[in-house]
Amino acid sequence: MLMVDQFFGGFGTITYVPGRSLCAADIADADILLVRSVTQVNQALLEGSSVSFVGSATIGTDHIDQDYLAQQGIAFAYAPGCNADAVVQYDLSVLSRLQANWQQSTVGIVGCGNVGGRLYKALTNLGVSCTVYDPFLSAESGFNLTDFDTVLGSDIICVHTPLTTTGSHPTEHLFNAEVLARLNPESLLINAGRGAVIDNAALLQLLESGSPLRVALDVWEGEPTVSLPLLSLVSLATPHIAGYSVEGKARGTEMLAEAFKRLTDTDAEVLTRQPETVSRLTAGTLSDLILASYDVAEDDLKMREALSTSSDIALTFDLLRKQYPERHEFSCYQLSGSVAGAQPELRDQAIKLGFR
Repeated sequence: MLMVDQFFGGFGTITYVPGRSLCAADIADADILLVRSVTQVNQALLEGSSVSFVGSATIGTDHIDQDYLAQQGIAFAYAPGCNADAVVQYDLSVLSRLQANWQQSTVGIVGCGNVGGRLYKALTNLGVSCTVYDPFLSAESGFNLTDFDTVLGSDIICVHTPLTTTGSHPTEHLFNAEVLARLNPESLLINAGRGAVIDNAALLQLLESGSPLRVALDVWEGEPTVSLPLLSLVSLATPHIAGYSVEGKARGTEMLAEAFKRLTDTDAEVLTRQPETVSRLTAGTLSDLILASYDVAEDDLKMREALSTSSDIALTFDLLRKQYPERHEFSCYQLSGSVAGAQPELRDQAIKLGFR
């Protein structure tokens, strides 16, 4: 979790423990527990501890037993939207790699919360035709809401829904064998939400049958275990790093520190994030510019190479995440003079995405 020392150092002594191996003994005397999505926070972990505040620097909460926290009077905060810009950057990098005419394509977004909403805004600002399926939004949301079948008919389908197993619209295996079979076989399916929203076994069966469906997966059912047969058939594969920008991680930690200060009425100072690094980029097209800031193909290659020689898939998957190199969002890049001056249309499009 980036910048924990900076944001939480004023609250007390900090101890770092690997998130997936964290156990009850590690936090028995802790007052604050900070986690990411790999740690299951529940009664088994917390019972008997002195933890009074749990913070998850994530946009999802399916790893947190919030009912138990509420029952025990343990304050909880997470960071919705902290890495939304990074995930949008990931999506656009995938489009730039796999869909040459993505700006003239139709895009269907499944789940239009912080990430899906930010993606919708970015695409529509560029004139891309978008539809949205989100049964929890009203017509007043401002999005081009439609039914699920209409979204399934899009050239590109971006999945950004949380993982739910109950309620009126559960998302686990929302894309099951029947739904996957209804997709346009020439379309592009991107999942940067939660792995189990797509039935990975059904997806593997479809691709093994020879379907030309192109698929980009950043999230996988059963993480950190990954299906190597499925990995070999998808167009792009990454280890759950779509939101792993330097700015997104720092933003998430800062949000937790602010929440802790607010919920506990503490007077400790919360530092402000450091100014963003700025680099200059030159490119001929918008896709070139996007890929110059972040090229998803590089992460795809690293993952395939690492897992192809690994004797422990789960451990290697986690190491790819833990050792992920610094990646900066669009806002950290400034257009070079040649782009800003000689290519006004490209300049305007880039600024709409957040480039300087």
